[in-house]
Amino acid sequence: MSEFLVNLLGERLVNGEKAEVDVQALGSKLSLVGLYFGCSLNGPCKQFNASLCEFYSKFKKSSEHKDKLEIVFVSSDQDQKHWQDFLQEMPWPALPFKDRHKKMKLWNKYKVTSIPSLVFVDAATGKVVCRNGLLVVRDDPNGLEFPWGPKPFAEVVAGPLLRNNRQTTDSSALEGSYVGVYFSAHWCPPCRSLTRVLVESYRTIKESGQKFEIVFVSADRSEDSFTQYFSEMPWLAVPYTDEARRSRLNRLYGIQGIPTLILLDTEGHMITRQGRVEVLNDPECRLFPWHPRPVLELSESNAVQLHEGPCLVLFVDAEEEGELEPAKELIQPIAEKIMAKFKAKEEESPLLFFVAGEDDMSDSLRDYTNLPEAAPLLTILDMSARAKYVRDVEEITPAVVEQFVGDFLAEKLKPEPI
Repeated sequence: MSEFLVNLLGERLVNGEKAEVDVQALGSKLSLVGLYFGCSLNGPCKQFNASLCEFYSKFKKSSEHKDKLEIVFVSSDQDQKHWQDFLQEMPWPALPFKDRHKKMKLWNKYKVTSIPSLVFVDAATGKVVCRNGLLVVRDDPNGLEFPWGPKPFAEVVAGPLLRNNRQTTDSSALEGSYVGVYFSAHWCPPCRSLTRVLVESYRTIKESGQKFEIVFVSADRSEDSFTQYFSEMPWLAVPYTDEARRSRLNRLYGIQGIPTLILLDTEGHMITRQGRVEVLNDPECRLFPWHPRPVLELSESNAVQLHEGPCLVLFVDAEEEGELEPAKELIQPIAEKIMAKFKAKEEESPLLFFVAGEDDMSDSLRDYTNLPEAAPLLTILDMSARAKYVRDVEEITPAVVEQFVGDFLAEKLKPEPI
């Protein structure tokens, strides 16, 4: 366990008194680590920090599991004095200020997209136990549900569900169906846009004879807003008044922003978190239930995924749909191998794979990342680290791609700034 934590966090952490904390010794008792991603200059982080301090103090004083949990602060501060002042408010240790490489690896590994964020991970394996620790602090202030591990969807959603005609259906009616868990709100313009498309997709899938249902989990700010918004939806919803169930579903899937559409298979296991992208990219629902594809064609609707972690993008000289197929076939075996390797370890792939032709989206991405106009051009883009890796060769072969990916994962490549 300790060896794994040293690999994850480094040999030394620091505390608010500027003292070093030995990770090897720290890890000998732990079963759970809370990685707290934040910044001293961020208002919500300051607010959450006060709540987390209260939660941590209570847990360490009264919980029978007090020795099994530690929090580690992973800062995105750029100013050392601001970082140091913020750290002095914390009773837990932090990654050293200068260890930016380790911090960025953690951001990418756990796909953190907003702050504050608190991710609970298994101290022995690094696997995510709970992605939305903010809700743990809010909903379980005494730590009675430690270690906050995931529960089956059927258990978390259990109870009555509404239809917009005010009739109720028990959640057991979802058994044997594909399920979309839709986190959305009326006040959010992208949510309303997606809902209009999703209504058509829902009807298309139902008319095809597939067993499919959607459960709306509202983030509306009032019951009136919920009622108005839900009146547009032909599917089911968790009652707005059942705030505890809505919160448990948010916690189960680690929701960091809306709209989010989670797709589940008929056993309640997750197929994809990218339901929003899939619905927008496949309006005729030909690829339903949207199992993850090893290689994606870059488009306006899936470009958001470029910000979720490192992405390999192969730019090619192709203007027409179909001309990208040879490029996809070139990198698909490597992408499949990477996906299978990490799926076997029950981990998310550390790399997404895209092919990009000649269009406005590709031009914008090249401009933003200051890439040459060459084609073919093999790149890995890490937007959160503002880093790029470029392999500009005359001929791109499977061996070239495999070597490039292997060197990146082994941290042998030198990044260029974006």
